[in-house]
Amino acid sequence: MDIRITDLFDLSHTKAAEYLKQFEYPWEALGDLSDFIIEYSKTLPEDEYEQISECVWIAKDAVIYNRGSNYFKGPCVIGHRTEIRPGAFIRGSVLVGDDCVVGNSTELKNVVLFDNVQVPHFNYVGDSILGYKSHMGAGAVTSNVKSDKTLVSVKDFETGEKIETGLKKFGAMLGDNVEVGCNSVLCPGSVIGRNTNIYPTSMVRGVVTSNSIYKNKTEIVEKM
Repeated sequence: MDIRITDLFDLSHTKAAEYLKQFEYPWEALGDLSDFIIEYSKTLPEDEYEQISECVWIAKDAVIYNRGSNYFKGPCVIGHRTEIRPGAFIRGSVLVGDDCVVGNSTELKNVVLFDNVQVPHFNYVGDSILGYKSHMGAGAVTSNVKSDKTLVSVKDFETGEKIETGLKKFGAMLGDNVEVGCNSVLCPGSVIGRNTNIYPTSMVRGVVTSNSIYKNKTEIVEKM
């Protein structure tokens, strides 16, 4: 399974690079993410970032549309030139990279967005990491808790391999350049390899290999 941090991400495109390097699997970073963001925020240059509330830092060249309609809870860092559109609900333990788009009515919680990530319309992203230039179509969401409330495992349904994560809350890990189609649901423990496309209205579980097109759970084809 190509699900390690080194398989999924180019770490030159995130401020969390040094933090992530200490882990083998990306979901291992979720537990201490809040503490990392607090420590990282202490290093931010005051001429580049504005502190708008307790442990909420926003780059001065970020574009915050209709700021009164947005909600920011710390710890949270918003990177350079990122757009935060009206109605965004950012509720803590969130590191957003440079040149991202967080759209209208999008909710983020305990996440890392690498640079150039787009979650532009009605998205929920919780307990997840989204790699460089990944994109979630309108209405696409991560589901981060199983319906029976048991611990999340990562499963490769093709090989039968399974890794127990020990986590109750774990949404999705999206590799670099992943495209998720509109109104798709990424079930708890989903890991999507680099350069993969997910068809609209999909329900995804487990591991989807890199350079794939996911049409449904029985039809996953390699990109040509």
